[in-house]
Amino acid sequence: MRVLVVEDEPQIADFIARGLSENGYSVDTARDGEEAIQWPAVADFDVIILDVMLPLVDGLGVCSTLRERGVRTPILMLTARDAVEDRVAGLDSGADDYLVKPFAFAELLARLRALVRREPVLRGNVLQVGDLTMDTVTRQVSRAGEGLDLTTKEFALLEYMMRHPNQVLSRTVIAEHVWNYDFDNATNVIDVHVKNLRKKIDGVGGPKLIDTVRGAGYRISAREAG
Repeated sequence: MRVLVVEDEPQIADFIARGLSENGYSVDTARDGEEAIQWPAVADFDVIILDVMLPLVDGLGVCSTLRERGVRTPILMLTARDAVEDRVAGLDSGADDYLVKPFAFAELLARLRALVRREPVLRGNVLQVGDLTMDTVTRQVSRAGEGLDLTTKEFALLEYMMRHPNQVLSRTVIAEHVWNYDFDNATNVIDVHVKNLRKKIDGVGGPKLIDTVRGAGYRISAREAG
């Protein structure tokens, strides 16, 4: 998943970005409110982590502006303020959730997972396509009950595909959401990871789940690729 982190304190921004990257997220950062407002016009994010106290335009203003422009991306607001009126102001500005600093990184990850849940594909914490299942909390993946050993990047790639079943995902889109690379630099890397995923997923038997759509990209579905 691709995440925009909007935080003006370099140490906090780097801490969040590093932690998310280690958990397979693709991360972009903005250090002020004006930059944050511009990002969604040029990139598609799965979730935005937005600090309240920002230079130029504060987080409440950023959130309100994005919503007025029709940006529906889930927004998790961060703040050092814990007063009820501050939380209400954040939610009223269009935020979907609110997390008070300091916070445990495990809680941040849990909040992000909750924000990007999409029914009916995701039931609780489990994504499922055919007999392939993924627990986004325990990070366990299995097919027909047999566990699969995936690398961090393979897990991130498979999670993104499973959150968009039956959709053709171009290499450009996959690169933006999983690798944070420009298209030209990521093409071969994506193809290699998809090939490795196929070996692991299809190696336990059953119909092929990942289909190559010639000239367009990749698609995961419960139907056997033709």
